[in-house]
Amino acid sequence: MKAIILLLYLMFVSITVSFPQDAVNVNSAEQYFTTDDYKRIPKTDVHCHIDTERCTFMEQAAEDNFRIISINTDASGNPPIGEQQRLALVQRNVCSPQLAYLTTFSMKGWEEDGWQDKTIAYIQESINMGALGIKVWKNIGMVEKDRNNRFIMIDDPKFDPVFDFLEKKGIPVCGHLGEPRNCWLPVEEMTVNNDKSYFREHPEYHMYLHPDYPSYDAQIQARDNLLKKHPGLIFIGVHLGSLEWSVDELAKRFETFPNMSVDLAARICHIQKQAQSDWSKVRDFFIRYQDRILYGTDQGDEGSSDPLQLKKDLHNTWLKDWEFFTTDHMMTSRDLDGEFKGLHLPRNVVEKIYNQNAARWLYQR
Repeated sequence: MKAIILLLYLMFVSITVSFPQDAVNVNSAEQYFTTDDYKRIPKTDVHCHIDTERCTFMEQAAEDNFRIISINTDASGNPPIGEQQRLALVQRNVCSPQLAYLTTFSMKGWEEDGWQDKTIAYIQESINMGALGIKVWKNIGMVEKDRNNRFIMIDDPKFDPVFDFLEKKGIPVCGHLGEPRNCWLPVEEMTVNNDKSYFREHPEYHMYLHPDYPSYDAQIQARDNLLKKHPGLIFIGVHLGSLEWSVDELAKRFETFPNMSVDLAARICHIQKQAQSDWSKVRDFFIRYQDRILYGTDQGDEGSSDPLQLKKDLHNTWLKDWEFFTTDHMMTSRDLDGEFKGLHLPRNVVEKIYNQNAARWLYQR
């Protein structure tokens, strides 16, 4: 009888001891998302360009559980700035309340008295209409010149009243300043395929062909000077802050500028490129700076493409990126030669990159 009791006791101890180990296994599995989680998780794409009245883009965003931020840009190929704002409001008010937008300002009249006051007034008007912040584009540093034919850089003192206003009001600034470092290389020496394609199609922005333009280092230094002058400015460096080639260089900026974050728009292939050679370093970077990275794609709709194809392309891009960040699958991309492994980031990191950081840096201001 005693032997039976002892045997039962040992069985009970064995069972109870196994429960904590089972719990650890379950919790470990739950720390990560899979591709099956894709649609059920709320996500935000912080970098899109929707310049049309049709609702195709936002229909697919709803299907894929995305909030969208559409960005107005002072680019020559875009509709006038006022029209971009009107279209953003149509998208928000007619297509979906899940769309928000960033305004921008024009460089026209730069040499005129009162340019700063007019610019501040337009920004304030846009904020009153619901804009989350503003965008500054690479025309500052690469296109615009002053009356002495010198390139206007973003650290020009004439901008100071505008950035003082933005800093004081807590209005976020998304800055596309400079270009990928590949921009200063011959096409055949560029490290990723999408840069090769873009600069073949846009030689006006291929700085290797324009040695008289400001250098890559000059572009980055001007941006850093801006942040030094305005330490309280909420700044999101779009396209990985034009430091896409090195997570080490990004880490230096994060340590120097506590109010700086970056988005991933159109530069994820550069992360994949770095992951090919040092996967652990790239993954560790995303985990360490998980509060400073926002998901974005640079996708858009000008209203002329086939709507079914647009929806398919949007979905495929979003899903492929999700796979890269959430799994450790071996993957390929047309933007990059060779295979790379997904980063398999913990779910709390993914939730920040895909949603919570947008709320922190943009929505909750």
